[in-house]
This record gives sequence, C-alpha cells and structure tokens, in this order.
Amino acid sequence: MIDINLIRTNKEFVKENIRKKFQDEKLVLVDEIESMDKRLRAVKQERDELRAQRNTLSSKIGMLMKEKKLEEANQIKEQVRKNNDRISELEKEEEELNAKIRKDMLVIPNIIDKSVPIGKDDSQNVELERFGEPKVPDFEVPYHADILERIDGLDKDSAGRTSGTGFYYLMGDAARLHEAMIAYGRDYMIDHGFTFCIPPFMIRSDVVDGVMSFAEMEAMMYKIEGEDLYLIGTSEHSMIGKFKGQIIPESSLPITMTSYSPCFRKEIGAHGLEERGLYRLHQFEKEEMIVICKPEDSMKWYDKMWKFAVDIFRNMNIPVRTLECCSGDLADLKVKSCDVEAWSPRQKKYFEVGSCSNLGDAQARRLGIRAKGEKGTYFLHTLNNTVVASPRALIAFLENNVQADGSILIPKVLQPYMGGKEKILPKK
Repeated sequence: MIDINLIRTNKEFVKENIRKKFQDEKLVLVDEIESMDKRLRAVKQERDELRAQRNTLSSKIGMLMKEKKLEEANQIKEQVRKNNDRISELEKEEEELNAKIRKDMLVIPNIIDKSVPIGKDDSQNVELERFGEPKVPDFEVPYHADILERIDGLDKDSAGRTSGTGFYYLMGDAARLHEAMIAYGRDYMIDHGFTFCIPPFMIRSDVVDGVMSFAEMEAMMYKIEGEDLYLIGTSEHSMIGKFKGQIIPESSLPITMTSYSPCFRKEIGAHGLEERGLYRLHQFEKEEMIVICKPEDSMKWYDKMWKFAVDIFRNMNIPVRTLECCSGDLADLKVKSCDVEAWSPRQKKYFEVGSCSNLGDAQARRLGIRAKGEKGTYFLHTLNNTVVASPRALIAFLENNVQADGSILIPKVLQPYMGGKEKILPKK
C-alpha cells in the first residue's frame, strides 16, 4: 500500500506507475481515492469544529442554568442535540470513507524501482547473470520422476489414493536428500547471521491482507472452513506477520531470519498440476529468508539475499542464472524482484527455483510495522527470498548430479546430512 500523500501531491506519478504495470483499469481508482480523501478531510474538519462548538455550548449551558435562564439554556441544549446528531452522521460517513479508501488503496500497485525493466508479462523478463556452466552430458538425462523411481524414491500412486492429484510420497534416500538440501540451506543462513525460526503454518485474514494482494490470495491460499485461518503458501507471510503492529527499536535493526515450513497452494492457473512429476503440487517444503530493515538499507539487502541463494545452489553443483522481473510480472506489492533459475540439462533450459523480492514499505504500511529512532517513527522495508524450495530444488539437483549408470553424486556440502554417503545407487 502506497502513502496516500503520493496521490495528494503527485497523482500523475502514481498513474504512470500503474501504466508501467499495464493495469490501466486501475487508473480511475486514483481519481476516486483523491475525491474521497478530499471529502474525508472536509468531514473531519466539520466534525472537529462541531465538537469544539459542543464543548463551548455545554459550558454555556451550565452558566445559564446557574443564572436560572432556563429558556435560553434549553435553546442551547437543542442546538447541542442537533450538533450531536450531525456529529454522529459525520462519524458514520468518516468510517465508511476510511473503509472505501483503504479498500481501493490496497489495490493500487506499489511504486516500482526505476531500475525495473518495463514489460507486459514474464516473457519480457531480462536475464542478468549466469553462474556455472550449463552443461548437457553425453547421455540422455532421464525425467526426474524416472530418476526417483530407480532409487525407489517416489510414490505418487499411493498419494493419489490418499490425497489426490498434486501430492506425493518421497521415500528412502530421496526423502533424506530432500531434507538434506533444506537442512543445508538452513545452516548456511544461520552461518550468515540469520536467526532460525519455525513459524505458525496458519495465519489470520488480517495478516493475509497485510502481506499480499487479494488476487494472489484467491489463487494461492486454502481457507480453514469455519475459522479465520488460512494455510500459508509460503513462510514469509507468517514471518512478516510476526511483527504486525509493532514499533521496533532502531537499535534492533536489521532483523534477519530464516524459516522452515511446509507450504500449501491451490495452484490455480494455466500451468495446472502434474500427474507424474513434481513441478507443480499442492504441498511442498521450503526454507525461506526474510529481512526487515531501514528504507535506505533495503536495496543492499536485496543484492545480498539473491547472492545467498545463488551460492547455495552452486555449492550443490547446480548452474543457475538470475532473471530480472519486468514491471508487468511484478506482484502489486513488489518494488523489485528477481528469479533464481536452475539449469535443466534434460530440457536444455532454465526453470525457476526461487524468487527474491523487495517490497519497500508496502507490507509494513498494511501491517503497521514501524521503527522508532532519533527522528521519530517510520515504516520499515521488508524483503524475502527463497533459500531452498523442494521438490523444485530436488529436481534441479537430480538432473545435474545423475550419472550415466543411474547413480546420483552427492556434493560435499550435503554429505554430512546423508550419513557421509557420496552417491546414491540405483535399485532398478
């Protein structure tokens, strides 16, 4: 949510930002908000004037009653009654205007950073940098489900019987490898000064409203029937929500945390769910990182965070690249975002395994997360980035570490989490 002062002082700037995000249907909202805001300020002024007048008249009534001027006192009482009725009307209108303005303000996209490339959708995202050579081996790399089946590591048929499409059982060494990658990501972040946290896996609707747009919520989140609770689609939502309504001492900044959670998603959209593979699922597990910092520090942290993810994947022998998200591909709350994509030697292309985002003060404004320093209180900036999300990361690992004989090499960073194993041998 942007600062309403931007609409008051430079609404054309706000409109131009909307155009850059190819959301012209929202342009009319800027004028509507400006109009409602003017009316709201007029309502508040009239209400305050009437309250002041009521206080003056109430004092006068007391004096007149002492002087036994009952008729004059009753006339003033009638005026006070009319004032009270009008104040009630104004308070009701004020409440309605505040609700309407907030509803529309939540739809206005955040101001994107000037470095963001302008483009309509993800087809116009821009490659930034490659890390590691994207090799294609001299043997045919099997589909990841086939690699897993050869080590008795995947059972989607049973998951279909228990839960339906979009779920899976990982078994044996595959399950252990999945957990090893997440544990390595966790320990890497701890070693880089992040505090480890296991957050709640359900959050209330006011937190959902604070961390994401309504459109994202509808497409992603499962609601718990009969309760004001949603299953998290990613742990940064409950991690950022942890600081809802808090005024954080400036001396405590930055807050850097890494969190583990299962994630649950509807996966509504054009891509659909996979019957056989593990690309799109209703359930997965993830290690995440979040930073809450001063506004002037957020871009520095943004660059640090995506580099952490690149380093983690490179340490697992996975070539990656970074892809700058264009304006039309940015979610409404984001100022700037880049995807980390892993190389798929089977498909001979890159695919997304994580995303790093700077949301400016949008979430902080929605949730009331502020800092207090020498110059007073101010809204903080929030950032998030994927550390390791599996099975997506597992797919990238398998394709880049499988050998011609079906064995899977385990890099040194994961061997301590695999009981010292250097490779997984096929059983089929």
